[in-house]
Amino acid sequence: MSYPYPQQSPAETPACYRHPDRPTYVSCTRCGRYICPDCMRAAAVGHQCVECVDEGAKSVRAPRTQFGGVARQGAPVLTYTLIALNVLMFVLQMAVHNLTDDLTLWPNGVAVYDQYYRLGTSMFLHYGAAHLLFNMWALYVVGPPLEGWLGRLRFGVLYALSGLGGSVLVYLLSAPNTPTAGASGAIFGLFGAVFVVARRLNLDVKWVAVVIGINLVFTFVGPALGTGAISWQGHLGGLVTGAAIAAAFVYPPRKQRTAVQAAASVAALVLFAGLVFWRTGSLLTSLGLT
Repeated sequence: MSYPYPQQSPAETPACYRHPDRPTYVSCTRCGRYICPDCMRAAAVGHQCVECVDEGAKSVRAPRTQFGGVARQGAPVLTYTLIALNVLMFVLQMAVHNLTDDLTLWPNGVAVYDQYYRLGTSMFLHYGAAHLLFNMWALYVVGPPLEGWLGRLRFGVLYALSGLGGSVLVYLLSAPNTPTAGASGAIFGLFGAVFVVARRLNLDVKWVAVVIGINLVFTFVGPALGTGAISWQGHLGGLVTGAAIAAAFVYPPRKQRTAVQAAASVAALVLFAGLVFWRTGSLLTSLGLT
């Protein structure tokens, strides 16, 4: 004699905790709640719900570079952002009257009118399309490997300090009434940094040395060949700063690495501030304003 199999009532059928109208018998292997196909996420064993996957992701530490930065995932976003900013500023130079004059590194403007922002804004201006294209091509070539080796934060600090190092040396040594602009200080800083970091990684640095040598020769010989004025101060200041900061980033022992990197960055800013303060007083004295 056969007996009918007892049927489970609809009320007893488990449903997805996020979609109560969807019956399911699959549960999250982490929290045990029932989940429908739309809420399932594949796990090492079984499936997990969306919330458990998100919570687990928070506990996973981002991969680090060899020198302590967060490892780059995907495209070199910061390099491309810097290129875009330089191109945007060049478009604005073409469109906005007197923008170039208002933002270039003009030593007398810095000293007499307290326009210290010129030390930074001049890094994103260029005199003509050829000037822009050369610098952006160089950034496109050396930026991605450095961003990958150092991580975005350290790469950004390196770029900014290199550009400022170039601007400070221009402020110290160039003619007070001569305006200067260009990303070349930052680019030369990246050249110096690539050389230092590549040597630390035991990579071939001959090509970097050749590139730096050619650019330095062009910096000092170019004006005599009719290329127009080239700011050797900006190039040299950026190169030295970039190499020094890169060395501070990649050579300290692992346990003291972050502290040394931060200290070196702050020390560079303090040094730049002191040199700018000294030069400002010197210029004001020479102009009879103190």
